[in-house]
Amino acid sequence: MTRHRLPGLAVTDHAFTVPLDHADPGGATIEVFARELADPVRAGRQLPWLLYLQGGPGGKSPRPVNTGGWLDHALKTHRVLLLDQRGTGRSTPVTARAAAGLGPARRLADHLALHRADSIVADAELIRRQLCGDRPWETLGQSYGGFVTLSYLSFAPAGLRACYITGGLPGLDATADDVYAATYPRVRERLTSHYLHHPGDRPLLRHLADLLDRHPVHLPDGDRLTARRLRTLGLMLGMGDGSARLHWLLDEALGADGAPTATFLHQVMQLTSFTDNPLFAVLQESIYGRGATATGWAAERALAAHPAFAEDADPLMLTGEMIYPWMFREVAGLRPFAEAADLLAARTDWPELYDPARLAANQVPVAAAVYHDDMYVDAGLSLRTARAVGGLRAWVTNEWEHDGVTASGGRVLARLMDLASGRA
Repeated sequence: MTRHRLPGLAVTDHAFTVPLDHADPGGATIEVFARELADPVRAGRQLPWLLYLQGGPGGKSPRPVNTGGWLDHALKTHRVLLLDQRGTGRSTPVTARAAAGLGPARRLADHLALHRADSIVADAELIRRQLCGDRPWETLGQSYGGFVTLSYLSFAPAGLRACYITGGLPGLDATADDVYAATYPRVRERLTSHYLHHPGDRPLLRHLADLLDRHPVHLPDGDRLTARRLRTLGLMLGMGDGSARLHWLLDEALGADGAPTATFLHQVMQLTSFTDNPLFAVLQESIYGRGATATGWAAERALAAHPAFAEDADPLMLTGEMIYPWMFREVAGLRPFAEAADLLAARTDWPELYDPARLAANQVPVAAAVYHDDMYVDAGLSLRTARAVGGLRAWVTNEWEHDGVTASGGRVLARLMDLASGRA
């Protein structure tokens, strides 16, 4: 444990040793890192804890640059714990280099399977007992952090005093096939809107895809930029500023010679390499694994039902939060995971992540923001879950996109705290 100060923040860094497999507490261990933040004026007080559960899967917790936004609102009343979920950030990170050293593909697949929400919840409970003793804490789950929250409510509700969820209510019984059947139409709607606001991007993207098919173009790390890798840039469209960021990326795509610019290629590499978060790709479909049902590369299989997403279609359809098997052969940062990813896609013995009966009987106050136009998490599935969880109050809004908790300043969190407490 180390303490230091940042402007407006009292910071304590924690490292915890936890079992790799909580079903085998005497076996191998990993380290989980978490950063505690408090208002320096209130740092000596016995404040309630708020555990922040980051989106992903595979996303590390945010690094505080300054106060403001939801964090500023939370620190008025709480001590905040920013958790690097296992495998991310400083929590025994699962990187391409680490994966290459974990041995045969089956061993790596088994290791990766221990990085789902059930294991994250077990880590959180060990950490809570060390920091809080028997006292429950509150959670703020953004996106995938909301999925983890529902697992927490299923398996360890006694550890929770209240939960806030932003853009992260999963379908409790939804398979990966259900998720992608709903995802492709939402991505198409979002891209149609983008082309309406930026009509020049439509022919430009089609031209770029044709150019990449005709002439080999390589990214700075040596990977070839293919048309299908170009299409994965659609992932950014679900955020509030995503359409604008995509447009300005394309604005500098071609140089005077008609070739892709170094600036464009460098940015595309950063956006599509998964260097910082390979678990996002590796576990993207595994988080929907249930019982004996294999996910089976659901996004790839669903693609056939949507001819508008054909590679030669005009307009060119970008893809969103879909992960395809070809990525593990064509993206350098994912190649060490290729065989293990195939094994995970074929797995048929997934533990259940939610307990519907316990959730129906839930008494922990839960407030959830459901973003009506969310590209990543289907609002219909979210609202069905909201009706199935006791003590949950849902706020449906189209004022914000998936990143509303950060884009709104502290307004989204403030609203959820009021809902959970009965003030609103």
